[in-house]
Amino acid sequence: MGNCNVIDKKEEFQEAMQSIRNYEILDILGKGGFGKVFKVKRKKNNQLYAMKILSKAKIIEKKSVTSVLNEMSLLKQLHHPFIVNMHSAFQDRENLYLVLDLLSGGDLRYHLCKNKRFSEEESQFFAACIIISLEYLHQHGIIHRDLKPENLVFDEQGYLRLTDMGIARVWRPENSADTSGTPGYMAPEVMCKQNHGIAVDFFALGVIIHECMLGKRPYVGKSRQEIREQILSKQVQIKRSQLPVAWSIEAGDFINQLIQRKPENRLGSNNPLDVKNHPWFSSFDWESLIKKKYDPPYYPKKFKGYEGITEDTIDDKNEKNFVLLRNKTLCEQFNEYCYNPEACIKK
Repeated sequence: MGNCNVIDKKEEFQEAMQSIRNYEILDILGKGGFGKVFKVKRKKNNQLYAMKILSKAKIIEKKSVTSVLNEMSLLKQLHHPFIVNMHSAFQDRENLYLVLDLLSGGDLRYHLCKNKRFSEEESQFFAACIIISLEYLHQHGIIHRDLKPENLVFDEQGYLRLTDMGIARVWRPENSADTSGTPGYMAPEVMCKQNHGIAVDFFALGVIIHECMLGKRPYVGKSRQEIREQILSKQVQIKRSQLPVAWSIEAGDFINQLIQRKPENRLGSNNPLDVKNHPWFSSFDWESLIKKKYDPPYYPKKFKGYEGITEDTIDDKNEKNFVLLRNKTLCEQFNEYCYNPEACIKK
């Protein structure tokens, strides 16, 4: 990949200030903990993107600077048809701006809530898309660590793509202190503060397909502690009698092998290829999927966004924000938040 040119800090700041003017904001797509996501159009070429506008003050207040910078740093290194790719990143005095692929199909959580369950064919296709995205990350030494339906988004063709690298990490052997994630999808070894590897992503994959099959996660609870107690108390396994009509035994076995509590017993922990080579995928056309020539069995309706974009919708200003942003030391944490491939020098 490339490194951004070293330019005068004043010029860099002025360039960033102008960058938001290069885009026309069309619709609001969603809202997160640090800001909002918009559908935007690049004025230069009329290309459509998704743009995250993140409040520096909120990021500082929630002590999430490391997470936000980590996501951008990882996305600089990655580009793949089964993840949501970054196109540029810049900032001004108050906000960070992250320009990403625009995906118009909504996330898997939305569609799970709407459909409750999916067919075996649909679930197998979802699993295959996730496996391809995880394979790419794992080949780069990256563990996603927050795989869940909210972080899987349908593109305009109907393929699922993986997003949100906020708590993803490059694997290192001593990582027991990394306990971030979402209860219910978090692997037992993470919850129990043990060293972990790519098998944590395979556990989450099993949970998601279990949810697609039966409409619920294997381990449920009202709190992180309750879920932890559920996991520690027993090993959940799908019995033949629990399989929905028309679902194969191989599908149930695939899920059962992924949701193993002990990582050494989990499918893919010894050899990631074991996941793709499971009997459930014995006749699956992986080559067509990778080339995106596979006919998706589930096609989501296009999400157009919400109406009513105003200046207030875009800006979220208050006195507390201004106080935080007057602290020069705090703001300097964002100095490296920059990615402009058009101004990069290839190594």
